[in-house]
Amino acid sequence: MTETNDASGEQNTLEEIYSRVTCRLIPLLMSGYMVAYANRVNVGFAKLQMLDDLGFNDAVYGLGAGVFFIGYFLFEVPSNLILNRVGARRWLARIMISWGILSGAMIFVRSSSMFYVLRFLLGAAEAGFFPGVIFYLTQWYPAARRGRVISLFMASVPICNVVGSLVAGVVMKCMNGTSGLAGWQWLFIVEGTPAILLGIGLLFLLTNDIQSASWLTEVEKARLVAKLQRGDSGKQVSSFVTAVQDGRLWHGCVVYFLLVLGLYGIGFWLPTIIVDSGVLNLSHVGMLTAIPYAVATIGMLAVGASADIRRERVWHLAVPAALGSLGLACSVWVSGGAAATVVALSLATFGVITAVALFWSLPTTYLTASAAAGGIAVINSFGNLAGFLGPYLMGWMKDRNGSTDSGVYIIASAVLLAAALVVAGSTSSRPGKVV
Repeated sequence: MTETNDASGEQNTLEEIYSRVTCRLIPLLMSGYMVAYANRVNVGFAKLQMLDDLGFNDAVYGLGAGVFFIGYFLFEVPSNLILNRVGARRWLARIMISWGILSGAMIFVRSSSMFYVLRFLLGAAEAGFFPGVIFYLTQWYPAARRGRVISLFMASVPICNVVGSLVAGVVMKCMNGTSGLAGWQWLFIVEGTPAILLGIGLLFLLTNDIQSASWLTEVEKARLVAKLQRGDSGKQVSSFVTAVQDGRLWHGCVVYFLLVLGLYGIGFWLPTIIVDSGVLNLSHVGMLTAIPYAVATIGMLAVGASADIRRERVWHLAVPAALGSLGLACSVWVSGGAAATVVALSLATFGVITAVALFWSLPTTYLTASAAAGGIAVINSFGNLAGFLGPYLMGWMKDRNGSTDSGVYIIASAVLLAAALVVAGSTSSRPGKVV
C-alpha cells in the first residue's frame, strides 16, 4: 500500500513510525525515571531502619524527605531552559550521573544537618529531569497522542515502586550488617549506582530531536515534523514571558501542587501506613507496598489510552483524582487490617498517579517552543513544593498525634480539591480556563 492511493495505508505507516519512535525512546526514558523516582523515595524505606540507627524522629525524617524539593524548586526552571539550549541527550545524562553520585553519598549521613544537606543537593541535581522529559516528548508527539505516551512514561513510577519495594525489603533485611554497613546504607548504594550507569548510556543512546534521528528516513522525519506542526498550529503561547502571564499556567501550578501532595504523601509514607496496619516483617512490607503500584500501572495505562481515543482530558483526570481521595480516606477508616488497608491504598495510588499523568496532557495543548520548556518547568517546580510540604506535614502530624491519620485526611482533601479545580477550570469562561 502507498500513501498516494490508500488512506488507511498512510495511517498504518504513520502508526508504524510512531511505534518505532516509542520503542526507541520510551524504554530509555522510563528506565531513567524509574531510577530517579527510586532515588527520590527510597528514603521512605530507609526510614524504617535509619531513624533508630541515627536517633532521628519522624519530624526530622519528614523535613529531610521534603527538603529535597527545595533544591528541586530552585533549579528546575534554569535546568529546563538549559536543556532547551544544549539538547536532551547531554543534559539528561548530566542530571542522572550527578544524582546517582549524591544518592550513594547518603550512606555517610550521621546527623540531621548532613541528612538535610544531602537531600537538598539531591533535589538540585535531579531538577529538570521530569519536566525535561515532558518537554522532550512534546518535540516528538502531537497533543492527540500525549495522553498515552505520557501515561506510558509515567508507568515508570508505579513499576519502579513495584520493583523497588521488593528490592528494598530484601536489601534492608538480607544485607543489613554486610561489610559493616546497615541495610539502609546498602539500599542507597544499590539504587544509586544504576543512575550513573544509565546516565552514561544516555550519552550514546538518546536522540536529541526528530531531525537528528539517524534511525529515521528523511521521509519519516518530514511526516513526523508535519504532524507536530499541524498539532501546534492552534497553540496560543510560544514564549516563556507570555507563558508566565497566562492564567492557565498558574491554575495548573495550583492543581499540580495539590496532586503532588497526594503523590508524595503516598510515596513517602505508604510503607509506614502498612507497618501501622500490623505488618512488621520488612520483606512482607515490601511485597504489600508493591500491590498498590501494580494496580496503578494497569489503571493508568487504560485511562491514558481512553483519554486519547475520546480526545477528552478533564474528566479522565478529575474522576481518578476523586477516587484517589476516596482511597486515601478509606485507608484511615479501615485501619487495623492489612488486607483492607492495601485495597484502600491501591485505589488511592491508582487515582493519584493516573491524575498526575493525565495532568500533563493539559498544559502541553497550549504551550509550545520555549514556552513549553519554561512553562512545564514552572508548573513542575511549584507543584513539587508539595513534595516538601507533604512529607513534613505527615511527620509533624505523626509526632504530634501518634498516627498518620490526620495527615492522610489533609492530603485526601487536597486531591479532591484538585479534581474540583480541574472541572471548574474547564467550564469557566475566564481567559485562563483549562480545556
